[in-house]
Amino acid sequence: MTHAADIVDLLAGIEPGSPLDALRDQRPQARENAQRSFEALLEPADPGTFPLAERYAVAAFVARLHGFDRAAAFYADLLGDEAPELVAPIAAAAADGATRGPYGVYREPGLAAESTTGPAWRPAAGAFTDRLAAALAHTHLLVFRPRESSAAAIRALVEAGWGADDIVRLSQLVAFLSFQLRLAWGLRVLAETPVPAAQTEGAAR
Repeated sequence: MTHAADIVDLLAGIEPGSPLDALRDQRPQARENAQRSFEALLEPADPGTFPLAERYAVAAFVARLHGFDRAAAFYADLLGDEAPELVAPIAAAAADGATRGPYGVYREPGLAAESTTGPAWRPAAGAFTDRLAAALAHTHLLVFRPRESSAAAIRALVEAGWGADDIVRLSQLVAFLSFQLRLAWGLRVLAETPVPAAQTEGAAR
């Protein structure tokens, strides 16, 4: 399904003609690129071997890990259209994997003192197919422990049936979602905390 609405605006609660709508219009290319990235990664005309159900499952999982209820509901709705049987298990997996981050262990000796340990997470056995379970575990890694990304993490995806192109797309999807959700959250905070028009105009320069 293709959405005419700007998804960042939708998640941020930005109304047409509002000051924040005008603010976003100051960067039309950035606005367009964010929307095109959503369409390319989450609503491609040809999903190929990375089906929409898996893409939406990852998106709903990431949104819940970020604690962004509006985005979680949006992506859960998309997931419900493709694979309704996954909506509740994804919500449960995100609740189980909820933590604070980022954390992880630096491999570089000079940075070792800045390491912060935290749990490595995987879905409960049998909750998902091996392929989706591996994707969710890798997604959790990228969200909370990006400094621990490694060849071993990639091998786990390959062993679960992920091809090279889809591994790249999965990583791109998680990176985009982190950007999209942070942008929408920041705009939402601004929308709920009105500032004088003069300050809004100044921020756009």
